[in-house]
Amino acid sequence: MKSKKNLLEQLNNLPHFTKSTVYQLGSQLGLKNSTLNTYISRFVKRKDILPLKNGLYISAKFFADNRSDISYSFYLANILRTPSYVSSWTALQYYNFTTEAIRSITSITSKVTRDYETKAGAFSYQSINRKLFSDYSLVKGKFDFYIASPSKALFDLLYFRTHQFRGVRFEDIIKMVEELRIDIDEMDEAERSNFYEKVKAYLHE
Repeated sequence: MKSKKNLLEQLNNLPHFTKSTVYQLGSQLGLKNSTLNTYISRFVKRKDILPLKNGLYISAKFFADNRSDISYSFYLANILRTPSYVSSWTALQYYNFTTEAIRSITSITSKVTRDYETKAGAFSYQSINRKLFSDYSLVKGKFDFYIASPSKALFDLLYFRTHQFRGVRFEDIIKMVEELRIDIDEMDEAERSNFYEKVKAYLHE
């Protein structure tokens, strides 16, 4: 049983892991995959590890130690569905342009739309055309994550709220932003300009 304890201790140091990671660590301890599958089931049952989706896990201890760090949640959002970047309300709140309560972490993906309800939180993914899957950057720190620029986060939010700007005129945009109580005046002038240019370019395609 010592090997079981050693395995869990190693998993507790990882921000996330897959079944193949468990197999690799287990082989170093001389454990067979069939034994490791049993261990995984027991760890999940005892809530020592938390499944995010089929074959992807985090340890309960690592999550408890880092759950207050928003960068860890954003990091998990990137991992859960790849490629993706944090955007929309979630990114706007991160940049302090809105006080809207965030119930789930919203990301943009080039894959199909999907939602995940996990022990680590709710994660929502909206599918966007590949040519619009852009204008995001990597924030480096304890946990690295990809997030939209402020202008792209606002563009993405309106893009999905209006069903791809269907029936929207450019002159309606400012009013729409005001109704959403987004403090666009606090946005950097270059970012504001980028936002309006993005909308204008999309509307005139």
